[in-house]
Amino acid sequence: MSVDDRITTLRIVAAVVERADGRHLLVRKRGTEAFMQVGGKIEPGEEPLAALIREFEEEVGLRLDPADIESLGRFGAPAANEPDHVVDAHAYRVRLRPGAEVAVRAELEELVWIDPADPVASYPIAPLSRDLLTAAGH
Repeated sequence: MSVDDRITTLRIVAAVVERADGRHLLVRKRGTEAFMQVGGKIEPGEEPLAALIREFEEEVGLRLDPADIESLGRFGAPAANEPDHVVDAHAYRVRLRPGAEVAVRAELEELVWIDPADPVASYPIAPLSRDLLTAAGH
């Protein structure tokens, strides 16, 4: 068996969420260490954009307007919380409208707003999340 036979690819969506003040949202799932973008697995037969809208509402309680979503492309990275897994991520930039509120829901335990130009923090950031902050121009 080769190394590639033991690696599982997860098809996911991820949202680079920007607030009006320029800060970016990262979230942490219950029972995990790494902070990452809002998002999750794409269901069989589901389009990536539909998965993003569904996951966003499930995780932070906000229904997105497709007009506020911009594709950043596809990215691959090691999965942050699952050994021997990689992610194939459809990434999107989401600009929150002034006054939009997000809250921890579903499997999430914590959220933080970071300065994307200086994402040094006392918490680990998932490999994909670092790549997406760079891709978003930070």
